[in-house]
Amino acid sequence: MKAAAFDYVRAADIDEVCRLLADAGDEERKIIAGGQTLVPLMAMRMARPDMLIDINDVPGLSGIEDQETYVAIGGCTRQRALERSDVISNRLPLLAKAVRNVGHIQTRNRGTVGGSIVHGDPSAEISLAALALEATIVLRSKSGETKIPIDGFFEAAMVTKIEPDQILTEIQIPVWQDGAIGTGFHETASRQCDYAIVAAAAQVELAGDGTIIKAAVSAGGVSPSPLKLRGVEAALGGKTPADI
Repeated sequence: MKAAAFDYVRAADIDEVCRLLADAGDEERKIIAGGQTLVPLMAMRMARPDMLIDINDVPGLSGIEDQETYVAIGGCTRQRALERSDVISNRLPLLAKAVRNVGHIQTRNRGTVGGSIVHGDPSAEISLAALALEATIVLRSKSGETKIPIDGFFEAAMVTKIEPDQILTEIQIPVWQDGAIGTGFHETASRQCDYAIVAAAAQVELAGDGTIIKAAVSAGGVSPSPLKLRGVEAALGGKTPADI
């Protein structure tokens, strides 16, 4: 099966993207960058947008920047770029582990960080790491910029709070500054590189005596949206890894 007919626009800047989204009227207009989710859906005619807005040439949407207290990741940044980034491996080791579990190298070469999060898959690896670390989602529309804590961004399976006239421009992920940091990411799938059936992400900070003084835990594939396990985080406080 082939995709239904659609118009195609290669946007030059963020203002053009926001204008095209705002002026959609009764049309369904979709943003495309990596196309790892949208294109298969269009091929099966499960998605039939009237217009595709290509953002690959839009300045300022790609890149990884260390902002001291957080790392800013452009929405159009390729997933493979996270794997290769020293900033990510040194400052966000949990995200570095998570992204290696996303699909194949070929899909990570095209897939974007923003596209994965906006898709709202309840077991998506990047979303789980970002949720555990309490990231902030930055959205842009013709009306201006909006920031949403990721814990309130996912509403149901494949449903997020992004509006039809908004584009995800950046993800801001806090950096844990002090102490010894331990991270873990695990998922179960039918076979290697398949979608995760269930997955979990965790990061802890240890005091000098080895007790956990801070914990971040999330789980995917266990509910319609990724879960931040605050009860588990609280229960880990004061324990040592040997106690768990």
